[in-house]
Order: sequence, then C-alpha cells, then structure tokens
Amino acid sequence: MRFTLATVIAVLPFLVDAAPAPAARAPSNKIAIQKRSTLLNVDGTVNLTALNRHTQSIKAKYERGFTNYAKNTGKVHSLAKVNAGKRDTGTVDLTDDSSELWYGKISVGTPAVEYTVDFDTGSSDLFLPGPDCDDTCSGHTVYDPSKSSDSQDVGQTFQLQYGDGSTVSGEQWTDTVTLAGLTATEQTLGAAQQYSTGFESAQFPADGLMGMAYPAISSYGASPVFNTLVSQGQTDAGVFGFKLTSSGAELTIGGVDQSAVSGDFTYAPVTQQGYWQITADGVSSGGQQGVGQFDAIADTGTTLIVGIPDDVASFYEAIGGQDASSTLGEGYYTVPCDSIPDVTVTIGGQDFPVSADTFNLGAASQGSSDCVGGIVGQDLGQGFWILGDVFLSNTYTAFDFDNNQVGFAPLA
Repeated sequence: MRFTLATVIAVLPFLVDAAPAPAARAPSNKIAIQKRSTLLNVDGTVNLTALNRHTQSIKAKYERGFTNYAKNTGKVHSLAKVNAGKRDTGTVDLTDDSSELWYGKISVGTPAVEYTVDFDTGSSDLFLPGPDCDDTCSGHTVYDPSKSSDSQDVGQTFQLQYGDGSTVSGEQWTDTVTLAGLTATEQTLGAAQQYSTGFESAQFPADGLMGMAYPAISSYGASPVFNTLVSQGQTDAGVFGFKLTSSGAELTIGGVDQSAVSGDFTYAPVTQQGYWQITADGVSSGGQQGVGQFDAIADTGTTLIVGIPDDVASFYEAIGGQDASSTLGEGYYTVPCDSIPDVTVTIGGQDFPVSADTFNLGAASQGSSDCVGGIVGQDLGQGFWILGDVFLSNTYTAFDFDNNQVGFAPLA
C-alpha cells in the first residue's frame, strides 16, 4: 500500500524492446486466489470507515517498509520521507476479498496444516496467528510450532505497526512452508500473539499474510517465501504472475500463465530493489495526459491507485472531478456516476486502460449521483504512486526477480 507527495525523482529511462523477457520454462504451479470486498455497504454506497482504514494501513505499511529497508541495507530508501527512517512452477487460486486483499492457500509445518494468506507484493514477511494469540485471532486457523517436527525457534520477536494504532506482534520461527506444491524448508515466519483490529476475522478472512517483495524490506531480515523456493531449487524461474479478476483469479509460481494473457508483455525495470518499484509514463483520460512521469510501486496489497496529492488534484480538475476531502476523507474525489471517465495508465510507452467498473468505487452516499474515484491522493514519501488493484485487476502482471522487472500484459 502507499501514499505521498513531494520531490519528483529522476528515474532511469528504458526501452521496452530492450527489457529481457523471462525465459520459457516448464508449466507453472498455480494457486487459486479469492477476493472479498468490504469497501461497499449493502446498498452499494462506499463504506467510508473501511475505505479510510485501508488508506491508513497503506501508510503504516510503507513507513514500516522504508524503516526495514534502512535497517537491512544501511541506506535510506529514495522514496522515503527525509525523516522516515526513524525447477517447477505452480498456481494458487485466489479469492477476492472485496477489493481489499487477494488470498489463497498454503500449508505450514510437518505434518502440514493448511492456512489461507493474503498474497501481498507490497511487503516481504509471512505471519500467521500463533498458539498464544489473544481473542483478536479468533476465527483464524492457528499455527502451533510445537506440533511441527520441522519448527525451530529463531529466538527473536517481531512487531508490525498498523494504521489503526494496533499491532501484529509475536515470535519468529523457521518451518516448512508449501506453496502450490513447492516446498521451502527452514523458512522464517512469524507466530503472532496479537492481531491488529484490521486482521480480526470479521474484517480479514485470511488467516495471515505472505509478503512477496524484495528481502530488503523484510521486518525479519530474512528471505521471503518465494525467494527461498528459488534459492532451494524448487522452481527454475524467479518469476511469479498475478491474474486478479472477479472469477478465475490465480497466482502462478515460477512463471506466468500464458493462457491468461492476450498479446505481449511490456516490461519496466525495477529502479530500486525493495518494493516492486518502476517508472510509469503517466496517467491520462480522454486522450489527454493529466499526470506525467512518476515513480510507481506495483502492490497487490493495496486496493486503490494512490498518487501524489498535487498530481491527483490536477488530474481530477482536468476531468471535472470534485474534491470530497471534507465528506469522504483526505485525498478522495468524486465524479458523476453517469459519466465515469476513461482512465489510462501508460508504462513503457504502452497504454493500459482502467475499466469504469474498477475505477468507480461506488456511490458517495445513498441516492447520490456522485461516485468515488479509484485514484486517491495521499502523502506517503518522496513523490511516488502505488498501482493497486484498481489498476492491476485490468492487467496480467509478472513479477520477475531474475531480470528485476515488472511485466504487464492485456488479459485474455
């Protein structure tokens, strides 16, 4: 997740044709993923409490990631606020969690116990509710290291701060983790003793969260699950792909699902290895560019497109949107429900349309003719955008560690 205003950072230019594509591999393993939306009320209006809670958690996640990057690398992340430092493949089916998260199944321990986790490319750690978790973990499947013959106590605790002021905290362990039939041994994970309000079962149907960004932003300072799979030879390709659609959503491990793609991939190089950070050419509507080049992070754990506040204000002014900060919350805008604008994000010279269905978050209130736009202005750091599900659900996205790039392709 993410937010921020400020200094636009000069980025590395790139030629799409020069970007290396992942080598052809054996068929990937897949995980079906699901999504359950809680950003709408039953009457179809926007759930303002959930929406603002989501933006607050995005801010907290990125602040934590910037802090971890500095701790793990000894350098301040270029997008952080100046004072922030304080052989096989597989597929996972995904569940749509109502525009807030995409979750699917993994198993942990020996004997293996199955859990559901949110697959989040905006963080790097795996955590599950532990045996000593209080009632905040009620309704989730508990990970009990004492029942696994492979578990080892790392001897370190962890604490993750979230936007609602509460935390996920607990103890670090290593254990066996299996994802789409591929097994990572001695994988570091967290057994939580407390869940934040946002992770309670009523709001978070998955049991835990699995980060899929670079090791540099790990709170544990350890290898993320996917990187462990690659280093242990479980998959030949350091690539995974997401198809985030209302039906048939999936995560492909160790490659991409070519049957889900129509046309070629457009690749953008990762400009700093921590988040999946790239350069976007701009955002336009009706053929007119509203925002020029910017740093962007591709994040499956963020629902919205989050932009630099001044740029987002300029974009909505150009399309006739209205500032709704006083009624909906900071950085939100509305557009007429009967004329949702066509929005396009351009990356590597290629235009990627954002459908009206994904851009429109819902009516601002019951009976209102104004709808909430899926691009939100938030100040998260040094001038960057987050490309969340409002964008990613319109493309097939490949996250490529082998070549340090992100690829986007039209959906079949």
